[in-house]
Amino acid sequence: MSSLAGLQKWGLQKGDRVAFFLSNCPEFLIAYLAVIRLGAIMVPINLRYRRLELGHILSDCTPRLLFTERPQLGFLDDIGAEKQSLEAILLVEELAQWQADATSLQAPLVEANDLALVMYTSGTTGRSKGAMITHNNVITTVTGLLAAWAWEQNDRLLLCLPLFHVHGLIVGAHCALAAGATILLRAGFEATKTTAELLSGAANVFFAVPTIYVRLIDELRHTANRDFAHMRLFCSGSAPLAPETHTAFYELTGHTILERYGMTETGMNLSNAYAGARVAGSVGTPLPGVSMRIVDGKNQDVAPGEEGELLVCGGNVFSGYWLAPEKTAASFSHDSLGHQWFHTGDLARQDPQTGYVTLLGRRHELIISGGFNIYPREIEELLTTYPGVAEAAVIGVPHAEWGEVPAAFLVCTAVVDPAELITYCKQQLASFKVPRQITTVDVLPRNAMGKLQKHLLKA
Repeated sequence: MSSLAGLQKWGLQKGDRVAFFLSNCPEFLIAYLAVIRLGAIMVPINLRYRRLELGHILSDCTPRLLFTERPQLGFLDDIGAEKQSLEAILLVEELAQWQADATSLQAPLVEANDLALVMYTSGTTGRSKGAMITHNNVITTVTGLLAAWAWEQNDRLLLCLPLFHVHGLIVGAHCALAAGATILLRAGFEATKTTAELLSGAANVFFAVPTIYVRLIDELRHTANRDFAHMRLFCSGSAPLAPETHTAFYELTGHTILERYGMTETGMNLSNAYAGARVAGSVGTPLPGVSMRIVDGKNQDVAPGEEGELLVCGGNVFSGYWLAPEKTAASFSHDSLGHQWFHTGDLARQDPQTGYVTLLGRRHELIISGGFNIYPREIEELLTTYPGVAEAAVIGVPHAEWGEVPAAFLVCTAVVDPAELITYCKQQLASFKVPRQITTVDVLPRNAMGKLQKHLLKA
């Protein structure tokens, strides 16, 4: 009996989309592997998403099936026409009922350039876009990391990161599965429990976002036993790691965090060396199979040491945005040799001596909070639907734990209670997108052409 055969018996076909609105559990990986083996396309949905975001994704990718669990069913009740493509909602608690005799299985041929996932990622304008990830994209990232980070079959990965994110699913779970390693899958991160488990020797590999390392450091400062001699690798990604965090973790544990750089659209791009220098504040050099350029505003290469936008090219780079050819075209450029380069939107500088790359900030206004991407415009559009709010501008402000959090500046035509407005946002948006600060202003700063000048708000 197998879930693979069960899904095929139900009628799942190559190219069908299957949405996953699930917390971390073994059934997530079992169902996911079955879906992509049948040539269907998995669409992971951030578990913190609510009506606005859920409705957009379901109406955009039109999945036939949705995998979820009983605690999440209530969040789907408020969604109407957006989920009309769904023919069934499958509860993982009942996954066994979807199994069938494996002898009946006739799995289709799945090729390298077939889509494996559509992963929704935030940009700087408009609604989230579905990045089309092929099987080859996944394999390129996985094989590059297997070599770069010296994965072994006896590795034991403690995985607290959500499987709906590229960091947890591809960098974590896929690499471990490809190496034949063990995954210690956890529902989430809890500072005390995770610290104790890391110290127990149960795991020797750990991946996290900077926010988790900040919390681990706070926990370790009150922990007598700090023996991590059994650990092989601590890795950080999904957001910039502060040099202070890098240094403090080394002082407490004797381990230097390996920082790397990737995106939903590209998998992994660059990494500090596993067996060489790991430089605080740097994301290292390109991984195997990845090429990079740093260019100026005219798309011309800048000299090492100079600032520019980071472009990447390779089998890791996605095939485009779902049903958005114009956005896809705007994200790529071609050189004289016909190579296609993806514009990351991140400003970077390469050290002339070491070749290591340092990220300097984002060319656009994307906010990264605790490893999650946030678009300001999505929040702004919601804020202006609240009675009395005429204009809204959202920016990222520094935060010691989350890296950045959204802050809102409002022009109001009536008295607005900030607490009530925040409650309104919590009903519509994921918690990490809800503004932490709300400031009322007479006017928003704009230039002579009427363009909003957010840098003045940051000042």
